[in-house]
Amino acid sequence: MKIYNTLNKRKEEFFPQRVGHVSMYVCGPTVYNLIHIGNARPMIVFDAFRRFLEYKGLEVNYVSNFTDVDDKIIKKALEEGVDPTVISERYIEECKKDMEALNVKPATVHPKATEEIPEMLALIDELVLKDHAYVAKDGTVYFRTRSFKEYGKLSHKNLDELEGGNRELLVSGEDQKEDPLDFVLWKPKKDGEPYWDSLYCQGRPGWHIECSAMSRKYLGTTIDIHAGGEDLIFPHHENEIAQSEACSGVTFARYWMHNAFLNIDNKKMSKSAGNFFTVRDILRRYEPMVLRFFMLSAHYRSPLNFSDELMDAAKNSLDRIRTCVDKLQHAIDMSEGSMLARNEYPIIEGMTQFKMNFEEAMGDDNNTADAIAAIFDLVKYININMIEVSTKEGFKRMKEMLLMLCDILGLIVEKKPEVLDEDIEKLIEERQQARKDKNFAKADEIRNKLLEMGIILEDTREGVTWKKA
Repeated sequence: MKIYNTLNKRKEEFFPQRVGHVSMYVCGPTVYNLIHIGNARPMIVFDAFRRFLEYKGLEVNYVSNFTDVDDKIIKKALEEGVDPTVISERYIEECKKDMEALNVKPATVHPKATEEIPEMLALIDELVLKDHAYVAKDGTVYFRTRSFKEYGKLSHKNLDELEGGNRELLVSGEDQKEDPLDFVLWKPKKDGEPYWDSLYCQGRPGWHIECSAMSRKYLGTTIDIHAGGEDLIFPHHENEIAQSEACSGVTFARYWMHNAFLNIDNKKMSKSAGNFFTVRDILRRYEPMVLRFFMLSAHYRSPLNFSDELMDAAKNSLDRIRTCVDKLQHAIDMSEGSMLARNEYPIIEGMTQFKMNFEEAMGDDNNTADAIAAIFDLVKYININMIEVSTKEGFKRMKEMLLMLCDILGLIVEKKPEVLDEDIEKLIEERQQARKDKNFAKADEIRNKLLEMGIILEDTREGVTWKKA
C-alpha cells in the first residue's frame, strides 16, 4: 500500500508502527455554523481510506476533533446573546447529523478542545521548560519558531522568506514577540470570552496547540497518519509539527495526507462571491449518496469542481450501480438453487479480477476514482453475464461482490425495504381480488386511488409490484 506523503512530496510504502494497527488523526471543523461542502470532502475521502484499511484487516484508531472554542464561535454567541457552548454544542450535533447522512463513520474518539485544556497546558508547560516557548508581559505564551530547526519541512517554506514576504500569514501581536515568526500557544481572555486558569493568565489556547495535545493524548507522541485539507499545511500543520516535536524529540506524524480544494463552478467558494454552500443546502436538492459519490469520483489530491452538471452526472452514475443491484435482487427473488450450476463457476471466478483492480486502486494512495472505475467494470461484467446465470446462489454471489466494493467506499446502493401502511396493503389486496373477479372497473378505481396516495402499481408476469411516486 502506498501513500503520497506531503512531508517528502512522493508516494511511499505504508507501514504502520504496530503490526495490524493504524493511528490516524484528521482535523475536524470549527463548529460555529453548519458544515460546508468543503468541510465534507476530507470527511468523506479519509473515511473511505479508513474503511479500506479496516477492510484489509487493520484496526484503525481514528481521531477527529471538534474545535469548540474560537473567535467565530464567540462572535456568533455574542450576536445571539448566548453562552459559546450553546453555539458549539448546537453545531456539533448538526455536524454529526450531516456526517451520518453522508455515511461517514463516527471517529473512534471525537475530542472537543474545551474538554482537553489540561493536556494543552501540560504541553505548553513542557515547551516553556525546554525554552521552546516564552511568556510575554500580558501572559501570552509564544512558541519560539526558530528554536525548532526543521520548521518549514512540511510546507517546504523557507524561514527567511516567511519573515520577509508572508507576514500576513503570521499571528498578530508582533510588538510582544521576540521574532515575527513566533506563534501563540496561550492567550489572555477578553471581556465576555470563555477562559481557563493557568500559570500564565486566565485565557484560552491558541488553535495549533489543540490538535497537538489531542493527538498526543489519544494516539501517542508519534502517529501513523495525519490528514486534512491542503489549506491546513501552513501554518496549522507546520506549527503542530514544530511544537509537538520540540516537546517530544521524536517524529510527530509519519505520513501526511492532504486533500485538494473544492471549487464551485471553477471559482473558489466564498460567501462574498455568493457561491457558498453548506452540506444541508446540497442535500435539499440531492440525496446524500450522490454527494458522497461525487466527492469520491476524483482523486483526493486533485482539485474538484462542484457544479449542477457534475452532480447530475454523479446521480446518473450512481443510478447505474443501483439498477444493477435491483436487477440482481429481482433475479434472486425469482430463482432457485442453493448451489452454483457448473457453468456459473468461471463467471463468478471472473469477478475476482475487478476486486483485485479495486484493491490496487485503493492501495495506490486512496485512488477512489480508479476504484469507482473498477466498480463500473464489474457492473458491465454482471450485466453481460447475468443471462448465463440461473441459480439463486449465482445471483447472490454477484450481488455480494458488488455491494462489498461499494461498502468499502461507504456508498449505500441497496434500497431499504419499504413497508406499506396496512390500509394501502388492504387496497392492493382488494384490487388483486377485483382483477381475479374480472371487475376491471373497480380495479382501475383502486389503482387511481392508490396513485393519489403516492403509490404506483405495476402489473408484471410475476405479479403486482409497487413503488412510491
